[in-house]
Amino acid sequence: MLTLGFSPCPNDTFIFDAMIHGKIDTEGLDFQVEMADVEVLNKKAMEGTIDITKLSYHAYAYLTHQYQLLHSGSALGNNCGPLLIAKKEFTYKQIPTLKVAIPGKYTTANFLLSYAFPNLNNRKEMLFSDIENAVLTENADAGLIIHENRFTYMEKGLVKLIDLGEYWEMNTGLPIPLGGIVVRRNIPTDTQQKINRVLSRSVEFALKNPDQTLPFVRQYAQEMDDKVMMQHINLYVNDYTLDLGEKGRQAIRHMYRKAAELDIAKIKNEDIFI
Repeated sequence: MLTLGFSPCPNDTFIFDAMIHGKIDTEGLDFQVEMADVEVLNKKAMEGTIDITKLSYHAYAYLTHQYQLLHSGSALGNNCGPLLIAKKEFTYKQIPTLKVAIPGKYTTANFLLSYAFPNLNNRKEMLFSDIENAVLTENADAGLIIHENRFTYMEKGLVKLIDLGEYWEMNTGLPIPLGGIVVRRNIPTDTQQKINRVLSRSVEFALKNPDQTLPFVRQYAQEMDDKVMMQHINLYVNDYTLDLGEKGRQAIRHMYRKAAELDIAKIKNEDIFI
């Protein structure tokens, strides 16, 4: 039995549904699911208490000596990055002086904030779903939003200060590496490869049979409108989710080079892919 961690967000429940519910050939693998917010999963991985898990690419920089990255299951793409939002407009020069609510220290969103504004030091960690309210109640000057909040912030009268994914793409010409699926290095290589095949099969099943997968997705997105749920899935589940490909791998390697240059994080093992 392998422990498997992923978040209740639609893109995760969408890609994992088939493999945990026996809708595909799992090649004899059994999974014990642990669902949690991605920052909770980041910290579980740092404790080394989980076999396979969704992980922010930022967090993975600290864990390359313990985990290897699967080719399937990643959230990479274009026009899908985190947004910095506020109740009113601020200039780019003002942004480093703001108190910013972030969805976790080890999230890729926080890395991208540091990439764009390396001198921004006043950050407040909180659950991603609480960030909009923190800005509305002025417990933070600005908020770094991810997941479905990027589709709903305008309805609450909030404004976008900067699209950090757009900033990354403009400066690198590469897709944004948000999160990936990693497996413990001490798991036998043949089992790691089996896990990767099973996950790839699960992603493919979901893309070909969304009607069979959406009931599980809805179960954990009960307060989310179906239209928003599908926007969320379509944004984060794409060709890179089936397989990173060379461009996806290039984006990840570039991210870690920039992290080292900015003294945000330095990977401990260059052999990051299975």
